[in-house]
Formats: sequence, structure tokens, C-alpha cells
Amino acid sequence: MENVAASQALHSQFASQVAARPQPLGDPTMQSPLAPSLTLDSQLCFALYTASLAMTKAYKAALERFDLTYPQYLAMLVLWEHDELSVKDLAARLGLDSATLTPILKRLESVGYVRRVRGVLDERLVLIHLTENGQALKLSAAFLPDHISEIVGRPVPDLQRLRDELHDLKASLAGRMRM
Repeated sequence: MENVAASQALHSQFASQVAARPQPLGDPTMQSPLAPSLTLDSQLCFALYTASLAMTKAYKAALERFDLTYPQYLAMLVLWEHDELSVKDLAARLGLDSATLTPILKRLESVGYVRRVRGVLDERLVLIHLTENGQALKLSAAFLPDHISEIVGRPVPDLQRLRDELHDLKASLAGRMRM
């Protein structure tokens, strides 16, 4: 008897919680033409994911001449903006952790683009400096934005607007995920 009463009380509590939730208007079995469907191609996340894969593939082909991978190129972009960054600051800028960034930096050092220097006062601090070859690479890679624009088949201003919209989307998501 006790189990039946407890089960009924739990069911009643669950039913009142469900009833308190906002309900969609209309028949829930009928999909609104305004609501996104649950198909793969209708999902924004999938469009972003596949576009990212395609963009990375386009860069991979363009970066082969420099013996760079796409993640290495991203690290170089940051270093071209701010030479002499700590590994921690570079990792934060790229949205990576230090353990993921370390092999990227070792490879960039092995090809002569960067130099890693331990801090004098704190040996845990590792600063990344561009070498002359790393600085010269910036001039050699200057064609890449226009080249990627040609591959994509869209003018640079269109791609810049898309980039800005994606930055806005990222900021919006970051703001809402803190809630």
C-alpha cells in the first residue's frame, strides 16, 4: 500500500511539473513551418561543422607550401599580431589548453619559425618569440585571405561580414552559457 501511495504521489508531482512547463501552441504532433525540423541539413550546428571542415581543407592545401598545418597557421597568426607571448596567453587566444598547444609550438620551433624561451625569474613561464623566418613567413602568407576568397567563390567583403556574424554568434553563445 505504501509503495502505491508513494508512486501516486510521485506521479502527481511529476504531472504538476510537466503541466507548469510552457506548452507549444497547437497540436504537438504537427510541426510548425516556422520551427526547424530535426533533419541533419536543417541544423545550424551541422552547417557550421561542415563549413569548418571544408574551410580547414581549403587552408590545408594552401599551407602545404609553407610546411604548416592549419593549427600551426592559427598560432602564427596570433604571433604575427603579438610577438613574445607566453604559452598560456597564446593558448587562451586560440581557445586551446597548453598541453594541446605544446606539440604545435615544438613543430614550429623545429622548422625555425619560433623560439621558445623559459622565463628568467620563473622557469615555468615559457615565452614564444618569432624568428626572422617566422616574421618573413607573414609576408609570404599575405596572399592567403585573397586565395581563400577565390577558392570559396565569394568576395572578401562577404567573407568578412560572415566572419563578423560568426563572432557575434560566438559572443552570444558565450554570454548565454554563463547563465
